[in-house]
Amino acid sequence: MSTLSTHPIQQDFLEKETIFADVILPIPIPKLFTYRVPFELNECIKIGSRVIVQFGKRKILTGIVGNLHHSAPEKYTAKYILEVLDESPIVSQSQLRLFFWMAEYYMCTIGEVINIAIPSGLKLSSESKIQLNPHFNPEETALEFSDREYIILAALKNQDTLSYQEISDLLGIKNIYVVLKSLVFKEAVLIIEELKERYKPKVEKRIRLTQPLAVGSSALEPLFEQLQNKPKQEAILLKYLQEVPIFQKPELNPLGIKKNVFRETGLSGSSLKTLIKHGVLEEFERVISRFPEIPVSGAAIKLTEAQLKVKEEVLTIFEQKNVALLHGITGSGKTEIYINLIREVLAGGHQVLYLLPEIALTTQIVGRLQKVFGDKMGVYHSRFSDNERVEVWRGVLSGKFPFVVGVRSSVFLPFDNLGLIIIDEEHEPSYKQFEPAPRYHARDTALVLAQLQHAKVLLGSATPSIESYYNADTGKYGLVKLQARYGSAQLPGFQISDMVKERQKKTIKGEFSGQLLEALNKALENQQQAIIFQNRRGYSPQIVCQDCDWVPKCTNCAVSLTYHQYKQELSCHYCGYREPLPVTCDLCGSHRLKTVGIGTEQLEESLSLLLPQARIQRMDLDTTRSKYSYENIISNFEDHHIDILVGTQMVSKGLDFDHVSLVGIFDLDRMLHFPDFRSYERTFQLVTQVSGRAGRKAHPGKVVVQTKNTTLPILNKIIRHDYERFYAEEIKERNQHAYPPFVRLIKVTVKDKDQEICEKTARHYASLLRARLSGRRVLGPEPPLINKIRNEYLMEMLVKLERAKVDLKSVKGIMTKEALLLTHDKPFKSAKIVFDVDPY
Repeated sequence: MSTLSTHPIQQDFLEKETIFADVILPIPIPKLFTYRVPFELNECIKIGSRVIVQFGKRKILTGIVGNLHHSAPEKYTAKYILEVLDESPIVSQSQLRLFFWMAEYYMCTIGEVINIAIPSGLKLSSESKIQLNPHFNPEETALEFSDREYIILAALKNQDTLSYQEISDLLGIKNIYVVLKSLVFKEAVLIIEELKERYKPKVEKRIRLTQPLAVGSSALEPLFEQLQNKPKQEAILLKYLQEVPIFQKPELNPLGIKKNVFRETGLSGSSLKTLIKHGVLEEFERVISRFPEIPVSGAAIKLTEAQLKVKEEVLTIFEQKNVALLHGITGSGKTEIYINLIREVLAGGHQVLYLLPEIALTTQIVGRLQKVFGDKMGVYHSRFSDNERVEVWRGVLSGKFPFVVGVRSSVFLPFDNLGLIIIDEEHEPSYKQFEPAPRYHARDTALVLAQLQHAKVLLGSATPSIESYYNADTGKYGLVKLQARYGSAQLPGFQISDMVKERQKKTIKGEFSGQLLEALNKALENQQQAIIFQNRRGYSPQIVCQDCDWVPKCTNCAVSLTYHQYKQELSCHYCGYREPLPVTCDLCGSHRLKTVGIGTEQLEESLSLLLPQARIQRMDLDTTRSKYSYENIISNFEDHHIDILVGTQMVSKGLDFDHVSLVGIFDLDRMLHFPDFRSYERTFQLVTQVSGRAGRKAHPGKVVVQTKNTTLPILNKIIRHDYERFYAEEIKERNQHAYPPFVRLIKVTVKDKDQEICEKTARHYASLLRARLSGRRVLGPEPPLINKIRNEYLMEMLVKLERAKVDLKSVKGIMTKEALLLTHDKPFKSAKIVFDVDPY
């Protein structure tokens, strides 16, 4: 240790403990970065807190402290943490364990997990700004400056910094980079990064009496005498006293009233300003919630005998097992059971997470739950703004929201005392994230979250996933069945329309069979509603030239463009590329272009022509892009302002409407023959779920299925609502051909802008895996059905791993290491290798 004498203050700092922090940064690099903690931040830094750090020469990033220790990094000199943003952690240690598990299991980096887990509103953003170089003196320099450069320098004398936009406005030009480059080169200015927090609390402006006047009538009497000739100011003061009775309740004055109360009642804004100026009233701001207060209904939800029995069975299972599967047919009243269980868990002082697969589902269910749980309940999904999501995050941290309803990203919320996780419609593919990494499945992640927090999990579905039902069938999960519809409701009857025979008889109009049109007319006559399901949006999948068979293709992806009539354009549903509807064929110049196939938009138009008396609405991705579009469509349908709802998978999601007596199903054949081992499972689930929308309460429902093949074996199982028979045959097939749940799957996708490099990389990587994992476990590589997306060519391979005999962690390590080594080789450097664990 040095014997040099030091100043007392320096000595004090030297005696302080040197702490290092391993920081998780939101970048796709598979490691944490060690930073030194300044002595003055020793007391406030904690694991799970946000910190601001410099990364590289220019980047300023928001990271999460993953660990604290006393060991300096060996290979580099640790930079100092610039700032600690939180007095207490925003990420719990339990969350960090979950995030690290996700990075390992889903074969991605911890930075990628953090990047999607933390709401954008909790990350700081940086904005480039310009300031004068402290070493620059314009009076001493011999350099010459242009007029535009002089304008910028003059502005910086009066202002510390200028943003790019401010400089652009100042000069009246868009391209300012040439001017800035010159000023930087002359060392007259510096470009800096100014950090700002994205989250802004919502505030409302309020008005109150200043304290000297709020003491009682004795202080106000002289004031009213002064205002006798100023009726507008007097009216404002009287309005305030009417709203806030300070003589009876002086404690209300500090709260004041909303400023807009005066504007809404037509009182003068200038008079209000005068009263504020003279110290009679004062304006202040109050932070308020972005979520309106919902009045709680005191009415208890009474369970039927069947529901009570199921609830007791679930609680009995939870005494022995951590997971129960509730197999309840559509309309059986699962939600009422959930509500009763949630009430009991909350009463016990624990938190509850209720997962739903889609925003479309949250609209109806959230309304029902808010009436029961009021402001104890938070809602979390991607349609919320950054600020709204941050409020829910902070609400969970503070205990304001012990109960959260949300979509898959809700598993990232900072729970610390979970008692129950409910995963409704657990079979839904929407629980799986495909892009970007981590490509996680929310159901499986929630099971790990529950394990970390010693919580119970209730899976619910009318059509459980094969994996979940297998786990219940083999005793890993408990199994409870609810096989009767709620109240007097009956399951819908099925009618199969043979499209081949109908076409021969010429009873088809547009794309509608005679049977379906007749059923639609009857529903309208009886003032009932109908749902038409077509799992394909747009007007038509393709435009085709009748002379040379030319089909317009996307310039970035290997797919044909979809025709959207309402925009008169062709668009790609993979990358968003758009182009105007062509008038002539690009290949031969012919004008004979026709549409092929049908989408929801075309069905909507056809119905408008065939049933002009009907009020028709479409619900698909195109009509639900705005924030409240789901709510508006569902609310209008619920209030019977819509007769026929035409939609994609959204209409199949657990919605409950009293007046729907008919469901029409298109394109069953295309769904069944999709090249995916889950195609039969997905079809059974989709058709059963959308059929379940028909025939609620006392009205029996009907389902009309249009198909070209009426002998399909799966149709009989769907018509009979025979899930058990379907499962028995499907599980046998899966076992025979080695598919989940009997094996684990990892899909590997190789991407490159050069097709030859993509194919070479894929073949080389596949040969490396075969050498390490044995050939029979590696299938491919093959180009996928769509082999080019967003200007990148794709090759795929599938790795099948037996559940019993394979060390999964070791295999993933081999796959990751081989991919890293391969992409460091010069011939394969441009290629990307992407892993998707449990891909389907």
